[in-house]
Amino acid sequence: MADPFWLTWWLWLAWALALGILEIVLPGFIFLGFAIGAAVTGLLLIIPGITPSLPILLLIFAALSLIAWLVLRRVYSLPHGQVKTFRHDIND
Repeated sequence: MADPFWLTWWLWLAWALALGILEIVLPGFIFLGFAIGAAVTGLLLIIPGITPSLPILLLIFAALSLIAWLVLRRVYSLPHGQVKTFRHDIND
């Protein structure tokens, strides 16, 4: 019997690639966390013997995406209390 489409690992990796491209078009580290979560979920599905149900798979995806987003926020955010200011205009 064929696996349901949500257990197809390459679909998760294709979704991760699409979200990564969307992050390039609309920057802000919003879609990048989801892209990392989808990529890791796809890589987990490559392992033979792992066939979670849809709710469990979505929970794994959500948890991985949240962890990735929090790590990205901690690594790439400004130090606490600082504000990004621009002192020079690009046209000067």
